[in-house]
Amino acid sequence: MNPFGIFLTLALYYAFTEVYSRKRVFLLNPVLLTILGIVLILSVSGISYDYYNDSAQILTFLLGPAVVSLAVPLYRQREYIYRYSKQIFAGIVVGGLVAIISAVFILKLLGGSEVVMRSIAPKSITTAIAIGVSEKISGIPSLTAVLVILTGIMGNAAGVEVMNAARIKDRVARGLAMGVTAHGLGTARIILDDEVSGAVSGLGMALNGIFTSIVLPLIAVLLF
Repeated sequence: MNPFGIFLTLALYYAFTEVYSRKRVFLLNPVLLTILGIVLILSVSGISYDYYNDSAQILTFLLGPAVVSLAVPLYRQREYIYRYSKQIFAGIVVGGLVAIISAVFILKLLGGSEVVMRSIAPKSITTAIAIGVSEKISGIPSLTAVLVILTGIMGNAAGVEVMNAARIKDRVARGLAMGVTAHGLGTARIILDDEVSGAVSGLGMALNGIFTSIVLPLIAVLLF
């Protein structure tokens, strides 16, 4: 097995994590810098993305178990989540709708085309579901995949800092905000700060994926 992609990804992420641990600022986010570093190295060296991707397949495979492992904090915090189940349900409905409608109308104000608006509408749910929803509402699935990843990177890099600046301290609200807007990458960040928020974020990510996949095809006729 060719370990190039695995070594490159892990080495860059470890190095940038060390840098971020010394100075926690938005521009030094390890996820953001690792992606930029890989792009730069592949571009300069002339190594094809297919070569890198084939040699990093084991990391792609491990995404599945990583998502399933989110059930562990969810189980540990089940009593806390049950206590706030109504607030969590309301947050997913409101947050899911705001994520769709705000993206579409901001793009409309900026003069975006209808097909791009259809592509950006499912940006806040996990990639696999978003691609299917994009196809359903006549968006461009490949563009949707890029927008989903960019949304996750932004949430991972700046989500916690934005909530700190806004003085949002409630653990359920912080978890919902990250899970409903920045899906898995947002959850990966918030769970490092607080397990309760991480558990709520994982639940919000999963339920918002289901909610958006049902609601967006229904309201697409009103939005476009």
